[in-house]
Amino acid sequence: MTLAGDSGVTLRLHWSPDSANIVVRIALEELGLAFQPVRVDRAAGEHKQPAYLALNPQGLLPVLEDGDLVLFETGAILLHLADRTGRLGPEGPDAREPQARAAFLKWLFYLSNTVHAELRTAFYAPRYVAGEAAVPALRAGLAARFRQHMDLVAGELGAAGWLAADTPTLVDFYLAVCLRWAQLYPRGAPLIAGHEIPARLRAPLRLIENRPAVIKAFADEHIGGRPLTMPEPPDLPPDEVTG
Repeated sequence: MTLAGDSGVTLRLHWSPDSANIVVRIALEELGLAFQPVRVDRAAGEHKQPAYLALNPQGLLPVLEDGDLVLFETGAILLHLADRTGRLGPEGPDAREPQARAAFLKWLFYLSNTVHAELRTAFYAPRYVAGEAAVPALRAGLAARFRQHMDLVAGELGAAGWLAADTPTLVDFYLAVCLRWAQLYPRGAPLIAGHEIPARLRAPLRLIENRPAVIKAFADEHIGGRPLTMPEPPDLPPDEVTG
């Protein structure tokens, strides 16, 4: 539920198209939380300006402001939203059940610390090596690692097709977005092709991309069509989309 103006809303999501903020936007829409989207023009370097660095000294997206709280790191924001609302993590009778919370936390941090971190390294590989000649080998290794991650996750899906519960949680939305990015980026040489996604992961992707909140979240970042199963970049001029 996005609001163009402040209107007393305490949540502010700092975003740029198809950055890590998309999974936070999906979470906010799924939870029905009103928020103010704040576009960050990375092409113009707004993420490196003092005002933004005061929110996230790394100069990365996303940032979520929740009243006086300022959060960065995608996993931390998602955990905050699950705890804030009691939804899309362990909920109902499972909300305080240690095993249910452990299942949610381990997958959330696996996606954040391992899968998403390695995707970022692949997308921005020149930043992690001494010269351009080393980039192809680094990306090839990370592509192989990503295929291993997909196989691992596919083998761990529950009977209902979700990672940490019988219904989709924030970890499933996070996984879906990681699979989107791997099929698209780096531009011109994505890590994987759609047909490489294990069959057990394809049904959850189709279910997630047809959820109204997910459709709206992607549309608000200028992404249409089938954003998870047949992903395309945002429908924007190339200089308005970075990463």
